[in-house]
Amino acid sequence: MKRNRVVITIFALVVLFGVSTLIPFSKKLLEPAPIISLKILDGEGRLLREVLSDEEGRARWVSLEKVPQHLISALLAAEDSRFYRHPGIDPLALSRALVQNIKERRVVSGASTITQQVVRNILHFPRTLPHKIRESWYALRLEGTISKDEILTQYLNRVPYGNQTFGIEAASHLYFAKPASHLSLAESAFLAGLTRSPSGYDPFRHFPRAKERQEKILRRMLNKRMIDYQTYQRALSQPLNLCARENSFRAPHFCDWVLGKFSPEERRDIGIIRTTLDLTIQEAAEKLLANRVRSLKRAGVTNGAILIMDNQTGDILAMVGSVDFFNKEHDGQVNGALSLRQPGSTLKPFTYGLALENDLTSATIIPDVETHAVTAGGDFTPRNYDGKFHGPVRLRTALASSYNVPAVRVLENLGADLLLNRLHQAGFESLRESPIHYGLGLTLGNGEVTLLELVGAYRALAKGGTFQKGRAILEIKDSKGKSLPRPPIPEEKRVVSPQISYLLTHILSDNDARIPAFGLSSPLDLPFPCSVKTGTSKDFRDNWTIGYTPRYTVGVWIGNFDGSPMRSVSGISGAAPLFHDVMTFLERDKSPRCFPSPDGLKRCLICPLSGKIPGTHCPHQMEEIFIEGTEPKEVCDFHRLIRLDRRNRLLATKDCPGDVIEERVFEVFPPLYQSWVAKEGIPLPPQTFSSLSGEQGQRLAGHKKGSESKRLAIAFPDEGDIFKIDPVLRRDYQSLRLEAIIPEETNRITWLIDGQPFATVERPFVAWWPLTPGRHRVEIRTKDNKFFSQTVNFLVLN
Repeated sequence: MKRNRVVITIFALVVLFGVSTLIPFSKKLLEPAPIISLKILDGEGRLLREVLSDEEGRARWVSLEKVPQHLISALLAAEDSRFYRHPGIDPLALSRALVQNIKERRVVSGASTITQQVVRNILHFPRTLPHKIRESWYALRLEGTISKDEILTQYLNRVPYGNQTFGIEAASHLYFAKPASHLSLAESAFLAGLTRSPSGYDPFRHFPRAKERQEKILRRMLNKRMIDYQTYQRALSQPLNLCARENSFRAPHFCDWVLGKFSPEERRDIGIIRTTLDLTIQEAAEKLLANRVRSLKRAGVTNGAILIMDNQTGDILAMVGSVDFFNKEHDGQVNGALSLRQPGSTLKPFTYGLALENDLTSATIIPDVETHAVTAGGDFTPRNYDGKFHGPVRLRTALASSYNVPAVRVLENLGADLLLNRLHQAGFESLRESPIHYGLGLTLGNGEVTLLELVGAYRALAKGGTFQKGRAILEIKDSKGKSLPRPPIPEEKRVVSPQISYLLTHILSDNDARIPAFGLSSPLDLPFPCSVKTGTSKDFRDNWTIGYTPRYTVGVWIGNFDGSPMRSVSGISGAAPLFHDVMTFLERDKSPRCFPSPDGLKRCLICPLSGKIPGTHCPHQMEEIFIEGTEPKEVCDFHRLIRLDRRNRLLATKDCPGDVIEERVFEVFPPLYQSWVAKEGIPLPPQTFSSLSGEQGQRLAGHKKGSESKRLAIAFPDEGDIFKIDPVLRRDYQSLRLEAIIPEETNRITWLIDGQPFATVERPFVAWWPLTPGRHRVEIRTKDNKFFSQTVNFLVLN
């Protein structure tokens, strides 16, 4: 009884399944969508891409009568030789595939009929067993709804052929630049073979594999007597003249980006998009990038990107997103111009722009010495790219030579919130985290930005400090040639004053100022005015060169899309030579232009060492540019004339005979540079008077009480500093680094907090004090408790 019930149930299910296959397939799903024929042109009207199809079946739909019979035969031989004999699923093919897959213990053969493939391309089922069953059910329904020829027509117009192409007509135009009706047998068999695996048989990347597949299909057609032997031989011997993929996919990343600005519904109404791109510049940039990356292959470099803007109009003249759009191994379809990457030092000009707004000048001396800062992430110790400290550095040199330590010290005084706000004003929309998240590392590029954002921000400097987003579209027309509304012209806003913009431009174009870091003849030295900045991210994962002339702004990125580091490739050695080549190409046959100087600037002579007015003892002087009213008022005190007793090289006294006195100019630096001076071996004036004068052992500073206290100084913290305890960071990670400036003859000091001894230390006299809420004072005393520093007061907020 139970057995009969099971049999009845199975029979009922089979009958129900069979009846359900009589349900008509929705004919609405089979209707081709409105035809797409959207042309993307460059600024001169040259064709970049013609969009002929998409995966929803919008294409130049062709009927079965408009394609040659040998194309239909090739498709049937390749995909479904029993198409006209099965009801939508092929039991023989299913059995064969099952046996082969079991034998190989993996999927080596499929059994999808042409009808099933049509269903899959309409409904987009994933390749799973449950969906395979649903696909078969829909295939049976489809066979009962329309004829075999109609199904084959759907297949011809919907199946993918690779490289974002769907349908035989679009594929024929892409690969052979002809309509499907003109395809030869050899070409038909070649295209028929692509549908099995459009990426695996991609003609642009795997031509030998695709050719082998074609020959296999031709042999199958011969064996099935679809063609005779002579026809077979002619087809085998016919050369396949593929269109160069560059001719079909010019500026592929740029075209994809432009298309992405429109929804599928909007695209249906568009016939032509005329863009700002200059195809001549684009193709030159592509070649230069490919050559540069090829030369860096041994250094582990696989990719790069270039973006070029016209400064006057903001037109994007070239966008090269990768070396090879079709290279899947190196993620060629990723657009490097739009990808988020760490920008390295390329954000420093905006830090120094803020500094120039806040009482600093191009001649301001910034300490490039060992620096420790307390941030939300803990103690931060910046290092320069060359691993050295450079002592007192003028702002001009610090920026032009891209030193890290001065940039951090400047931002420490300004605040990361101020810089982040300025970067937002300059178009860096990708920096979405809080100032605390980035901290002082923001000026060194610890955020993530795009090449497009960098080029747009530097163009603002080229335009005298006004920011305006770049544009990509000049004109839009419908299929009948009628103009359609184009995107509005972006708003223009001022980011920095014309004077500060000019100062930054002048510094970034000053080859002499960057010689200390980049040498006399670097790729940044061009035969025409050009402001340029390099950048290298952590572990050599990204390197950049961004710069501009009065005409163009160019950005170059070199790296790997998978984030793997390059082997010691920096901005100057990786991206800079490419930048040099691109700029040289752009400015070829053009008369050099100088950057226009705005009103409100003044040129003055300064001492290169101190940045102050040259004194009588300064051996050198140079011209510097200042905003009117900010010129130096003090005379250089770094160069001092010292009278020596030449007999022992000690300080001469008034009793020294005139014939033994020697006058010598010494460089005397503030106490902050004491450790740096010692490491550099810079000669210091003697501190002791000559004993030959009768004043035995007399010291320059004397030995009276309080004299040494003038030379004991607290380097950090500063008077009035305010610190805040981070509520998230563990308290044992939140300590204040105490730094001191101590005379050479002192070898041990004691730190006092609120009058109580905290730590006794030797050189370099550093101590770490756990942050405690409240007002505090810090002092230093010597080992014998004889001399004290001045008291420094600071506040710690909870």
